[in-house]
Amino acid sequence: MSLAPLVASFALVALAELGDKTQIAVITLSSRFKAVSVFLGAMLAFLLTTGIAVAIGDALTLVLPIFWLRITAAVIFLIFGVYTIISRKGEAQIKTKEARNPRNAVVSSFSLITLMELGDKTQFAVIALSAQYEFPLLVYLGVMMAFILVTGLGTVVGATLTKYVSLKHVQLASGIIFILLGILFLINAALGFN
Repeated sequence: MSLAPLVASFALVALAELGDKTQIAVITLSSRFKAVSVFLGAMLAFLLTTGIAVAIGDALTLVLPIFWLRITAAVIFLIFGVYTIISRKGEAQIKTKEARNPRNAVVSSFSLITLMELGDKTQFAVIALSAQYEFPLLVYLGVMMAFILVTGLGTVVGATLTKYVSLKHVQLASGIIFILLGILFLINAALGFN
């Protein structure tokens, strides 16, 4: 069994989420609540939204020919790559209402992150990855490992991250990786490779 789905999913999501609105929300929430509570709430949200995306991608392989799924996945990656590069102006900081009760940190984090991730480019990327590769569990694990890394960075060092790495550069790198994966998926579909 190849680890390509795990590695591709991890790398793509880790780069795509650095500096994304979701990470900015985690940073903002971490400035108001305990980092552990924010991390827990965010990870519960990612478990849910990633599970939904992987299930959709895997289900598509049952109803559509794999060739067309691969072409569609490639086009989605190309579109997201171009969109990410064009929209590199940076995400506005997400403002959340400060909760008076710190016990609401997990619920607040879960709710906000779930709403932000549903329909997000990362979720569509996960659907495309699940349809591209025939190992949805490896895609899920790779994506969750990326979310653990990026959310951990956001809660621990997030406030100082943009002092060292320009948000524009992170978004540019993400866009280029989306485009390269899209081209690779097109080549693989044309040649009939997995």
